[in-house]
Amino acid sequence: MPPALRPAAWGAALLLLAGCLTACSLLAVSGDRTPAGAAATVRPPKQVLLSAAQALDDSGGARVQAVEEGPAGRRTATGTVTWGARDTADLTVTDEQGTARLRAQDGSLELAYDGGPVKRADRAAAESLDPRAPGAAFAGGWIGGLVANPGGPAHSMAMAGKLTPLGAEQLAGTTVAHYRGSAPVADFLAADEGLAPERRAVLAGWYQQQGVAAIGYDFWVAPGDRLLRLRATVQGSAGTVVTTTDVSDPGTPAESPAAAG
Repeated sequence: MPPALRPAAWGAALLLLAGCLTACSLLAVSGDRTPAGAAATVRPPKQVLLSAAQALDDSGGARVQAVEEGPAGRRTATGTVTWGARDTADLTVTDEQGTARLRAQDGSLELAYDGGPVKRADRAAAESLDPRAPGAAFAGGWIGGLVANPGGPAHSMAMAGKLTPLGAEQLAGTTVAHYRGSAPVADFLAADEGLAPERRAVLAGWYQQQGVAAIGYDFWVAPGDRLLRLRATVQGSAGTVVTTTDVSDPGTPAESPAAAG
């Protein structure tokens, strides 16, 4: 008969068991279970991300907070974005030129720094508003990304990337599942069904010029397939740019530019 575990050993064993149960629960996205209270069903990362992207798309809008950090410095944005039947955004942006208000409605964007003139562009030329992209040059999709559904990258990475579950973490007071994905630039862009071929070619060319071969993303998904955070990592010849976006209040409508005055 094997020797009985001492109290300390029992404690260690219970902690190990608790850790295993937590990991299994999170791989199942904290609550996806089979009927009649059976054990948690572990879903593939692709299924989780596709479901989270669809849930966010169905919500029609959210509050977002984005931070970009890289060789050119740090910049932030916070506000509300809607998509689908209503296509609007109202965000406060801070960068090397100061604080600005970025507003969008349908296909039109406006950016105005405090005390400065209003700059306008359509969605196809959104990056012309980026101070790091003189003229109509593409500058990494900072402006376009701010006024778009943040669930889009989750869908593209689920379709094109190699995904790895990283286990359970705490975020915003919730136990979440953390996933990491990486995909070649061409595959990632091809998975975006909303990109026109001409636009896809522009983006691919820009990434090539910057020496970017692959795009990396981390995703944090809460119970109920709620995407709470995504983080893009783009490494090129000039260094690494990391953009973290926190998503909250799904369904929150953005104030239209007309209503905002």
